[in-house]
Amino acid sequence: MDTILALDVGTKRIGVARGNLRARIASPLITINRKSVQKDAQKLADICIQNQAIGVVVGLAYLEDGSEGRSAKLARQIGEGLRERLGITVHYHDESYSSVEAERRMRTLGKSRKKQKIQIDEIAAAIILEDWFWGLT
Repeated sequence: MDTILALDVGTKRIGVARGNLRARIASPLITINRKSVQKDAQKLADICIQNQAIGVVVGLAYLEDGSEGRSAKLARQIGEGLRERLGITVHYHDESYSSVEAERRMRTLGKSRKKQKIQIDEIAAAIILEDWFWGLT
């Protein structure tokens, strides 16, 4: 299988996108509400198994000075939880402006504010995955 998942980890929700490594195409999959690192990692492990994912790209939000803040540390905990549960390859990727780009795309499509709130995280995850694909040689 060539499926890879991407995560946009926030403090309230985690957006998940699915992509094909060979075709380098990403699409939004699901948004889950946060519970705890352990419960979230297990839920995401189940999603990885269901999608036969061979790897995960976890978006990291950096602070303006380039350091990792609370959100990036939380995202790393989720990534490590997946690695421990599944032995899956976890890649970390700068997610700067992925949510801003997701909002822009949704406005362009004429999506309502309510629809934007529901889908923004999984669309941001797809943008993270698209950006990661661009970095592959």
